[in-house]
Amino acid sequence: MGSERDAAKARFLAEAGLGSARLEPLAGDASTRSYERLRSPAGAALILMNQPPALESAVCPPEATPAERIALGYNAAARLAAGSVAAFVTTAAYLRERGLSAPRVEAFDVAQGFAVLEDLGDGLFATLIADGEPELPLYEAAVDVQVQLHAETPPDVLTADGLSWPLLTYDTLALKIATDTFLEWWPKFAGLAPFGADAIAEWDALWAPVWVRGEAGASVFCHRDYHAQNLLWLPQRQGAARVGLLDFQDALKAHPAWDLLHLLQDARRDISPSLEAAMLDRYLVARPGTDREAYLADYRALAVSNAARILGRVFARQALLGRPQYKAYMPRTWRYLERNLTDPALAGLRAWFDRHVPPEARS
Repeated sequence: MGSERDAAKARFLAEAGLGSARLEPLAGDASTRSYERLRSPAGAALILMNQPPALESAVCPPEATPAERIALGYNAAARLAAGSVAAFVTTAAYLRERGLSAPRVEAFDVAQGFAVLEDLGDGLFATLIADGEPELPLYEAAVDVQVQLHAETPPDVLTADGLSWPLLTYDTLALKIATDTFLEWWPKFAGLAPFGADAIAEWDALWAPVWVRGEAGASVFCHRDYHAQNLLWLPQRQGAARVGLLDFQDALKAHPAWDLLHLLQDARRDISPSLEAAMLDRYLVARPGTDREAYLADYRALAVSNAARILGRVFARQALLGRPQYKAYMPRTWRYLERNLTDPALAGLRAWFDRHVPPEARS
C-alpha cells in the first residue's frame, strides 16, 4: 500500500507541475489524512493533503434512510465526509466566496484523494496563545466568523470546479450515533461493566429531546470541528478573514450553538468561564433576533452531547487503540461536561452520570 500510494502521489504532483517540490511532513491528527508542505525550488510553499479513500467507510447518500445509514457504517450514520476531497474543495469555495480565509485549492484528484492547497502558515491559535499571544482578539475574530456565516441560510448543495457535495443536516440520528459512542467506549477504557439495558433505555429517553432540539435548530452552516487547533491567525488580513479555516470538510447544516461550543469548550485547551461568557455575549449581541435563554439552554445540552462523544469515540477509543496522548485531555472534557450539567434543565442527565459513572471512573 505504501509504495503504491507514494507512486500515486508522485504522479499527481508531476501532473500538477510540482514534481520537483520538496516535501516536509506536517503534524497530523486522529484522522486517516496526512499533510505535507511542498516547497518549490524557488522556495514557494503549498500544502499537500493526502486522504487515501480506501481507509474510510462509505459516506451518507442524501436520501438514505436511518437503517441504510447505520448499515453503511459510522461515517454515513454520523454524516461525516470520510475525508472526501470533493467535500473539501466545495466547502472551501463556499467559505472563500463569503470573504473568509479557507485555503485556495490549486489542484485536486477526487478519485485518488489528493489536493494541493494554499499554505496559510503555521499560526495556529493554540500555538500562538501558548507562546503568549493575547487570546481575546483571536477569539473575538473567531466568533465574528460565526456571526458572518450565520447571517444567511446555507444551500442544500455546495458546488465548485465541476464538483458538488450535499450539505446535509446534523440530524437526530447523527447526534445519537455520535453521543452513543460514550456507551460503547467509556466502559472499556474506565474498566466499568457494560451499561445495562435499563441504563441505556434511560439514556435514550433523557437524550431524545436534546437531539430533537438539535435537529430542529439546524439552520446554519457548521464547520463541525471549530477550535483553536483548526484556526490560524492571519493578522495581515481584515475582519473575519483574519481567521484561517482548516479541517472543515465534515461541514453540515447544524444548530448555531454547535461551532461555538467546540470553540469555547475546547477539549485541548482550557477556556475560562469568563472568556466563554464574554464570547457568547458577543455572539448574541450581534444576533439580536436570537432567543438568548433558549440558545444557551441548547448550547449547554449540546455541549454535554459533544463532550460524551469526544470522551467516547475520540479519546477513549484512541487511547485503547494505542494513542495514550489522548488521556491528557480527558479531565478537562469531564470538567466541561460536569459544568454544563449544573443546568437544572439537565438534572436527569446529571443523575444518570452520577449513578453510572462514579467520580473515580471520570479520569
